[in-house]
Amino acid sequence: MKGLDDLEKSPVRVAVVGYGHIAREAVKAINAAQDMEIAGIVIRDPGKVDEISRQSGLPVFLGSEKLDGADVAILAIASRAVPEVAPSYLERGICTVDCFDIHGEALMLLRERLHRSALKGNSAAMTGAGWDPGTDSIFRGVFEVIAPRGITYTSFGPGVSMGHTVAVKQIQGVRDALSLTLPAGQGMHRRAVYVELDEGTSLENVRKAVLCDSYFCNDETTVEEVGDVKSMVDLGHGVRMERKGVSACADNQRMAVEMTLTNPSATAQVMVSAARGIVLQPPGCYTMLEIPVADFLPGDREANIRRLV
Repeated sequence: MKGLDDLEKSPVRVAVVGYGHIAREAVKAINAAQDMEIAGIVIRDPGKVDEISRQSGLPVFLGSEKLDGADVAILAIASRAVPEVAPSYLERGICTVDCFDIHGEALMLLRERLHRSALKGNSAAMTGAGWDPGTDSIFRGVFEVIAPRGITYTSFGPGVSMGHTVAVKQIQGVRDALSLTLPAGQGMHRRAVYVELDEGTSLENVRKAVLCDSYFCNDETTVEEVGDVKSMVDLGHGVRMERKGVSACADNQRMAVEMTLTNPSATAQVMVSAARGIVLQPPGCYTMLEIPVADFLPGDREANIRRLV
């Protein structure tokens, strides 16, 4: 674990686990950060080591064993892989940052599991460190500071959901997939799923598997077969958070935050900022809501506080 004095002397060494959309954006964000350096890329497929090494110009490993000197690993992998992958890093003393995006009890159970692993390895984990959960969680908390009583609506989209798309791609017989999140108002959403299927795969069976998946079972969802998913991809996304509530004795207090984002870039940048903050924390597992925002920012802490207050 690093302290503030350590960070002033040496950059944070960051490993990137995976090499999909988010991982490649994370590499760019790390390269742009003056207080960080890349320790290497970790992948599972030995057949891709040479290709990714040529593309990235970075050392590529098949496991974490050679990551001696890495302070933190950014887990740019599917959410459902995080519970199995993260402990192996944490128990070796390497901090982790993940963008686990399954809200509610699943995230709380993961937090408990990673907390135990972090204590074993004297390390720290940041879970749910994307833009939602993640930075949106911080905004929702700020809303409740201003208006403790009331309701907050979070409306996503329209845009591609990375986590939902990965979940569909893992269904047997699905060659490629795209899941769009479409806002329906007051925090409600519809999911539009488009799939390319292997020959002989039943669209009805895939539809049933999608509708039973925890990513989709709580929202109105349509599943449609298309000939070319890639021709439909636009990685833009967005969110609007609104709260109507009560401050002291005053009703009808209203506040809102609205953002349009390129999904992988925003997620990767948040994870890199979270990596900066997690190496400063005592052993354990945290969400972004629990960490001072100042810990995520590059540069001199006192100067940032003076600039932002």
